Amino acid sequence: MKVMSTEEIVNLLDANEDLYIIDVREDEEVAEGMIPGAVHIPLGQIAERADELDATKPYILVCRAGRRSESACGILEEKGFDVTNLEGGMLAYDGELEFK
Repeated sequence: MKVMSTEEIVNLLDANEDLYIIDVREDEEVAEGMIPGAVHIPLGQIAERADELDATKPYILVCRAGRRSESACGILEEKGFDVTNLEGGMLAYDGELEFK
């Protein structure tokens, strides 16, 4: 499984790279702020909502600390997706936040 540091994702965001980020945290966690442009799909819904995703795009998965997003990466990898886990999750992320 590929991993990315929070420093790497902040640099990519600062460079205006097209990123496909999925936040697998629960609603109350997401209310505290998300990485700009992220799509919210709670971990419990990843398997059944995988058909909403484009299998030709690389996805970066994020949660609070990196464990749930690691599980989500495993689920999507089994379905043939190109996924990367954000190491340390939102606890390690110190970039901009978006509130939805």
